[in-house]
Amino acid sequence: MTIRTNKPTTPAALKRFASATLTATVLLLAGAVSAAPTINGPAPEFTAVDSNGVSHSLSDFRGSAVVLEWTNHDCPFVVKHYQGNMQTLQQESTENGVVWLTIISSKPGSQGYVSPEQANELTTSRGAAPTAVLLDPDGTVGRAYGAQVTPHMYVIDEDGTLVYMGGIDDKPTSNPADIPGATPYVVNPLAALSAGNPIEPNNPRPSGCTVMY
Repeated sequence: MTIRTNKPTTPAALKRFASATLTATVLLLAGAVSAAPTINGPAPEFTAVDSNGVSHSLSDFRGSAVVLEWTNHDCPFVVKHYQGNMQTLQQESTENGVVWLTIISSKPGSQGYVSPEQANELTTSRGAAPTAVLLDPDGTVGRAYGAQVTPHMYVIDEDGTLVYMGGIDDKPTSNPADIPGATPYVVNPLAALSAGNPIEPNNPRPSGCTVMY
């Protein structure tokens, strides 16, 4: 009995088959890595070490609203907001019981990468007031959330549900003069959570510098 298969037999056919298989595998893996969480779905759990060497897990903050802020101190869009706006948002939020986690996912040698000591110096020199600065040099946390740019913002409610992801406001520019007239996309979800109101908009497009994975 002869059993027929579709497996290629010539060298050229084998090469094409191997190439097609590799391409399909890479695309499948890329899709799995880049899959982002969804609004009103569970926020991906993570554990990361902060600039002081302390380990934090998202589940540690259950019962509090959490803001995730992806940052790159050399990005003009980040520089724009760190002329006072981001610090104000951080301070006002944390004073109201919100956990604010600034996350750096730049890989070593790329723009925005910092050592723990440099991260702390930036926090001090800029007067920043996050709960913690998390270092994510291998991009594990950033990829889990599909973080694309800096600043890319996420809001998680007290039960661990992702209720907002997107831009910091509706002015996708690097001009600080645009901040006063902007719609604060991060402030509004936090205010809505506090008041028990619906959160809108749900997923505005983020703008900024590409995260340097």
